[in-house]
Parts: sequence; C-alpha cells; structure tokens
Amino acid sequence: MNTLKQGACCALIAAVLAGTAVAAPCSGPRVTATAIQPGEPLSLDAVLAEVRNASPEVRKAALETRAREADADQAGRWLNPMIGLELENFSGSGPLAGFDQTETTFSVAQTFQLGGKRTKRQRAARASAALATAECNAILRETELEAVTLFYELDAAAQLVRLADQSAELADTLSETVGKRVDAGAAAPPELSRAKADAAALRAVAAQTRGDMEALRYDLSALWGSADPVFEAPVLPMTAPTHPGAANLAQHPAVKVAEAGIVARQAEQDLARAQAAPDLTLSAGMRQFEQTGDTAFLIGVSVPVPLFDRNRDATRAAGYRVDARRTDRVAVEARLLASQRASVSQVRAAQERLALLENDALPSARAAYEASVQGYAAGKFDLTSTLDARKGLIEAGVAVIDAARALNTENMR
Repeated sequence: MNTLKQGACCALIAAVLAGTAVAAPCSGPRVTATAIQPGEPLSLDAVLAEVRNASPEVRKAALETRAREADADQAGRWLNPMIGLELENFSGSGPLAGFDQTETTFSVAQTFQLGGKRTKRQRAARASAALATAECNAILRETELEAVTLFYELDAAAQLVRLADQSAELADTLSETVGKRVDAGAAAPPELSRAKADAAALRAVAAQTRGDMEALRYDLSALWGSADPVFEAPVLPMTAPTHPGAANLAQHPAVKVAEAGIVARQAEQDLARAQAAPDLTLSAGMRQFEQTGDTAFLIGVSVPVPLFDRNRDATRAAGYRVDARRTDRVAVEARLLASQRASVSQVRAAQERLALLENDALPSARAAYEASVQGYAAGKFDLTSTLDARKGLIEAGVAVIDAARALNTENMR
C-alpha cells in the first residue's frame, strides 16, 4: 500500500467547508456537461464534479432555493387597487321606480400597508431564500461526503478483488505442490483434495468480491442519478495524508444553516410585530345624480380598529422560534467541535494502525507463508500449518486495505 494515497480528500475538506466552493450548484444555473468519461478511470475530482452537476437531491434543493427567491419577489409587490361601481335608488317603489332617481358612484380604492409590512414581508422572504440556500449547501456537502466515502470503498473493493485473485493463484500453486508430493508418495491423497477444496473456496470468494465491487459502482453512480456506471476502477490522487485539524467551524454548512435560520426567524418576528399596525385604505370617486344630471366627488378613509387582535400571540410565537434557532446554533457548534476533536483522535489511531499493518504485520505474514510453503515442499511442515500461514497472509492483506480505507474516510470527515 502506498501511504501517500491516504489523504486524498483533504482538498475536498477545504473546498466543502468553504462557502464559495459550494455556492454554484445551489445558486447558479445547472451544468449539463458530464465529468465522467465512459471507459476512463474514475477520479475523485470527476466524482465531485458529477455530484455537483447532476445530483437529484442537490438539484431539488437548488430548485427550492429558486422558488423561495421567486416568493421573495412576490412578497415585495404592492397590493392591487380596487375599482368599484355602485348603483343606488333604482327599481324601487313610488318615486324610486325605474332609473329616474338613480345615483351612480364610480370609485377607486387603494390599501396602504402601514408599519413597513411590505418591506418586512419581503425581508422575511429573502431570509427564507437564504436559509434554503444554506440548506442546499448542507445537502451538497453531505452528498459529497457520501460520494467520497463510496469512492474509497470502491477503491478498497477493487483492491480486495486483486487480493482475492492473488490468493486464488496462491491456492492453485499450493495445490500443484501438494499434487507433486502425493505423486511422490510423500503426502496422503486427502491432502490434495483438501488443497483443491481450499482453492475452489478462494475462487468463490473472488467471485463474491467482484459482485460487491459492482454493487458499489451502482451505488456511486446513483448519487448523480445514473443507473449505468460507465466508469472504470477508481484512481486515487497522490496527496500526502494530512488531517484538516482546527478547521473554521463558522464556515461549516451546518453552522451556516443555523445562522440563516436565526436570521429568518428574526425577520418573521419583525413581520409579526408589523402586522399589528392597521392598514389604511383610501378611496376616491365620482357620483352622478340621474334626476338632476349633477355630479359630485367623494373621498373616503377606512382603518380597521385593533380592538380584539393586535397580533401579540403571533409575535410571541415568533420570538420563541428565534430562541429555538439560537439554541440550535449552540448545539450545532458543540456537536461539530466534539466531532472534529474525535476525528483528530481517530485519524491518529488509524495512521498508527495502518503503519503497523503495513510495516510489521503484512511483511511478517508474507515471510511466514513463504517459509511454510518451502517447508511443506521439503516435508518439514504439514499442510495445516501452510494453510494457516496463507490464511494469516490473506487476513493481513485485508486488514491493510480496510485500514487505508478507514483512514481515508476519517480524513474526509
């Protein structure tokens, strides 16, 4: 294993944590060009680009952001004026029969929202759109992290396939050695049957490992909405393994969501306060008297009296929601800080584990197996000891692959 391959997602961490790196998929137009080339090895950059361009979950969140921006534009519109036409004193009885005494009134009325309702309503809608953008960025980050995790799992699966094939080849070679000893009368025939059965079992494991790798390919391509993975095996970037350490938590998408939530709830609270102010309706018009042919102008003013409802309960409810969002921000920061510190410890432990496996366990297991094969061929060791040594070599190889995958994954968190 090349340990230089283990920190490949450090650049991703910096990009994901930075707000500008995730802004385009959530606020800009959709990019339709694909970053995955059919038949080409799969790179981490291509995976991330495809997720940003084509992830259905991110796309859905981005469309919600644009919908709320449209809602904000709508919230800033003025109320439409009202046009009225009124006929009085017609088709009655006595002198009011017919239309001779009719009075016709034409009026125009406009309601003016006092207390800054229109401005504050639009401000609340803009804050809601900003919250949707922050939530989209958080969804994008989670999708990117899931993609990177699957990328490294796919790489580990490809390595396990190679290890399984190598193990099957070792088993076939050992079977040939056992066969020669049986032909020479130095070993009993059941040993050959046992060796062949063991080789067949390893070939079955190799087939299962290939199936697992194919399943991971489909899982990864599903992240960008494709049911047909056209890429080849992943290729890890050669980046030195370093952990981000004390990254700026203030730029974390989860913190951005919490902050945007506070701003949105505060804007809703301001709007609730403004709703307590009554609106003013002004009207003006002209009245025509059919009997005399005279005309006259009229004006009117109407204001609702806030006698029973002053929107106090809605204002109080909005205040509670602001407090809840502030509490959530504190909890999010505490959770992220604890997770970050735990991740640093996990990375150190994973680095130590991988170093021990690569430098001590795997070479020792390989040397033990080679010695046992030579000893068996010379008649110094029995078949059971040789099979146990090979099992230890395979387990050490699997442990190295798993340790590298775990380190890559932990480096990404």
